[in-house]
Amino acid sequence: MFKNILETIVVNCSGGIGAVLMGYDGIGIDQYVIEEKTLDLNLVGIEYSNVTKEIAGAAEILNIGKLQEVSIKTEFYYVIIHALTDDYFVALMVERSGNYGQGRYLLMRESHALRLGLE
Repeated sequence: MFKNILETIVVNCSGGIGAVLMGYDGIGIDQYVIEEKTLDLNLVGIEYSNVTKEIAGAAEILNIGKLQEVSIKTEFYYVIIHALTDDYFVALMVERSGNYGQGRYLLMRESHALRLGLE
């Protein structure tokens, strides 16, 4: 179920590389990576889960509302992390030449279906 939703996000995003559904504890639930890429998306998710957890904690301490999204821009990729619940997030990797805004939109659009599957 999750793999189909993640595939929809990646395939419909110009420059999409892969997407992973993961818990803030670093345990991956499911992922989809386009075949020609040898990227270890699970490792990316594990490394960024700790950072995202810290950012969410800071937002709570500052009383500025729950974390909804974090974007990371590197030399080669955009990593867009979209919070789903208090325990889970989805991360999308997009090539720098890809469509970052489209990726954000697709994550937002499909987040409801991902949340339903987590219940």
